[in-house]
Amino acid sequence: MTTKAKPRETAAKRPISITAVVDAVGALAAGDTQGHLYMYDTNRAGGSTGFGTEELRTRANRGDVLLWNCLALECEAYVSIENIVIDPEVCEPVRKVYPGTDVSYWTGTVKKTGPEPVAYRIAFKLGTRDEPITATLSSSLVGQ
Repeated sequence: MTTKAKPRETAAKRPISITAVVDAVGALAAGDTQGHLYMYDTNRAGGSTGFGTEELRTRANRGDVLLWNCLALECEAYVSIENIVIDPEVCEPVRKVYPGTDVSYWTGTVKKTGPEPVAYRIAFKLGTRDEPITATLSSSLVGQ
């Protein structure tokens, strides 16, 4: 009697979390995010670079799930992501809300990557300002 090897079950891959820390008071006073936006992700071990700058370079591959969220540098300031502008052939971020709250986040799956970085920009809703403020510089997704 022959036995077949059991197929190996692999754990679901964790999403790459991308966090934008926004100095809302500074961005509102300046009218832009330059010098007031600090980007981070959870893929430093995978090769991401640019932590703490507006030009984060997130290392991502086809099939990776990305999760964008934001935090206000000042605890009393309001900050949310209004939109993420990226090539839809690479990723189509969708706004979602944590159940039972009004706290939103954005998620998307990387459809493809190439040798060149794919830039994206985030538009933020800050304080009581009606118009969103879009990041001055671009962060990017970088394939391997």
